[in-house]
Amino acid sequence: MNIGNEDEARAAIASWRGEPARAQLRNLQLAMEKLELGQMYYEQKGNDQGAARLGRCMTMLAERRAEVEDQLPG
Repeated sequence: MNIGNEDEARAAIASWRGEPARAQLRNLQLAMEKLELGQMYYEQKGNDQGAARLGRCMTMLAERRAEVEDQLPG
């Protein structure tokens, strides 16, 4: 799933909620890595708004990752 703004991040999180916790964590990690690359691209191009937007998306995904990790046993 391609994430380019907060609405798309929310939609991705919602679509992954029905999956097992480990699958959600994998999807979240992959999405965060892709967003990080996108953010670096925007920073290199001087697009501060784009970099900030992707940063907010990464924050949303990191918060969801923490929620899923808290639900894991042990």
